[in-house]
Amino acid sequence: MPKPVIDHERYVPALINFVGNKLAAGASNAYRREFGIGVTEWRILSLLAVEGTCSAQHICQFFDLDKALVSRTTRSLVENGVVTVTAQEGKNKRAIVLTKVGRSLHDRVIKLALQREKVLLAGFTKDETDVLIDMLRRLLERAPAVNAIQANKGRLTNR
Repeated sequence: MPKPVIDHERYVPALINFVGNKLAAGASNAYRREFGIGVTEWRILSLLAVEGTCSAQHICQFFDLDKALVSRTTRSLVENGVVTVTAQEGKNKRAIVLTKVGRSLHDRVIKLALQREKVLLAGFTKDETDVLIDMLRRLLERAPAVNAIQANKGRLTNR
């Protein structure tokens, strides 16, 4: 009996990863070329535009990003006048907020981001897009259970 191998044409985790990698690389190239920022900067800007103010910890949790990456990126955004960071009253956290420069940058980048999404979904009907979004959300909900699976002395366990 042949040993199992991954069929990369049908293995869902790989396909999701391939799509995500291609989209992130393309976005990073486009945003750097057009606006001088990368995908991580754009993610932070997009979250701040929605929420108004965030802590670095919230950004890390929301996007599942490394603390050091968020810290470096935030520092760069501060140096470029895109965000400000201030101590939150009565808390041991700092508030990150878009500046007017940051809001203007967001408003320029979002046009390209939404155009990229439009092109990505051009082959889908509105109903298919809604189903895709629902499925992706359900997959996100399953991710912690998937990530809890460990190899334990040759046996797979779901802790």
